[in-house]
Amino acid sequence: MSPGDRLAAYARLVRLDKPIGTLLLLWPTMWALWLSSEGVPDWKIVGIFVAGTLLMRSAGCAINDYADRNLDPHVKRTKQRPLAVGIIEPWEALAVAAVLSVIAFILVLQLNRLTVMLSFAALFLAASYPFTKRFLALPQAYLGVAFGFGIPMAYAAQTGQVAWTAGVLLLANVFWAIAYDTEYAMVDRDDDIKVGIRTSAILFGRYDVAMVMLFHALFVLTLAVAGWAEGLGLYYAVGLLLTAMLVAWQYRWIRDRSREGCFRAFRHNNWVGGVVFAGIVADYSLPGMF
Repeated sequence: MSPGDRLAAYARLVRLDKPIGTLLLLWPTMWALWLSSEGVPDWKIVGIFVAGTLLMRSAGCAINDYADRNLDPHVKRTKQRPLAVGIIEPWEALAVAAVLSVIAFILVLQLNRLTVMLSFAALFLAASYPFTKRFLALPQAYLGVAFGFGIPMAYAAQTGQVAWTAGVLLLANVFWAIAYDTEYAMVDRDDDIKVGIRTSAILFGRYDVAMVMLFHALFVLTLAVAGWAEGLGLYYAVGLLLTAMLVAWQYRWIRDRSREGCFRAFRHNNWVGGVVFAGIVADYSLPGMF
């Protein structure tokens, strides 16, 4: 394999060609950075978190493919991944994950002690999540904590402490992750049953669509609590109304449980996270408009 082909395989390993995962990880962190700073974040901290999010999502993908290297060849959506087809070796995936994690840790070392300490928990969550699909009936809840751990880290970095609102935001992210990752799991349900993977789509069974919509509703309601706790106003409320409309619209795509519709709904959640963020920014940046 030429150096160019190997680099391309590494890029696929860490999903540089599929940024949706990075965005779903980044949006909750951005919510927390703006809320914890009351709309005036330290831009150096923002830059560190954006870079760290990309690095840790990439590292997590490498670990995920290592964990699933014997399962991915049997799943339609994943059978062409680099490890599944043998383009790269398992040790290479671990090496890539280690290098990216070290770079992310170097970035974190520029922040305060509490944030550095929390980063160890974040690393554990990212590294352990891929293995939870073997024994947890609802691994999406664990994913929500892993994908949302930038929230308490953001509060720690900006304020030196983790406010209780961070816990509310984290809970909202857990609800959101269960909703959108169930949509994602619905794409692979038949294959996952065959290989013995546990997912929310399997757990919820014929109630999967209803449960997706329920967790979306819990997500919006919990965000409303967080906004109330932080004293946000009309702009944020309008953002949540638009958010509710966006998640309700996903019902049209998942109700027939088609692979294409479920995957489209999953990807649509990037807009959901972006609209929540826009509502937060507007509420801090445009006071007195109403």
